[in-house]
Amino acid sequence: MKKNKKREFQSSELVKSFARIHGFEHKLVAFEIKDFLEDYLDESLFNEIRSVNIENGCIIIKIDSPLLKHDFQMRKGFYLKKFQDKFGEDQFNDIQIL
Repeated sequence: MKKNKKREFQSSELVKSFARIHGFEHKLVAFEIKDFLEDYLDESLFNEIRSVNIENGCIIIKIDSPLLKHDFQMRKGFYLKKFQDKFGEDQFNDIQIL
């Protein structure tokens, strides 16, 4: 049984238009990326991800675990392609792992 997403409200057109008006659309996309990673990664690995942000077309992922950080750096192209496929190629041009 799959648990309900905490961020079901994101799909609401009202929330999207509010974000567009106030200029934080990228934060909604960052939440969607974090949700994708939560589904994709094991729970213990996902707990090592401190934050996901988007600045100037670059996805910035802050990770506590050095091992997971290295894995993300090695598979950076794979993750970038996944995110571009899901959210549009014009949205992101790079991933930075901190």
